[in-house]
Amino acid sequence: MQKRSPEVKEFIREHSSLFWYIPEDKKEDISDETLMEFILNYGSMDDVLQLKKLWGLDYFSSLFLNLKGRKKLNYYPEIYNLFHLYFSRYAQRNSGY
Repeated sequence: MQKRSPEVKEFIREHSSLFWYIPEDKKEDISDETLMEFILNYGSMDDVLQLKKLWGLDYFSSLFLNLKGRKKLNYYPEIYNLFHLYFSRYAQRNSGY
């Protein structure tokens, strides 16, 4: 299990309804990839910005830009395209990706 900050745990609790199929006592154990996927696909832009603030642009972008195979297909095509363009432009400039 990954170490989570209290702020990220609170963020997960606040967005609990997005993870309706996961038992309440397991929601804080979801992977960062799953959290990112559900926030990008189903959350608001405010949710995305809040998660970016919690994780930082470097971690958020590296998690997204390193998606492989099937995980990429879990995103709506327009969502994947938008965030791929965003992270490719802004994160690469700041992080040396």
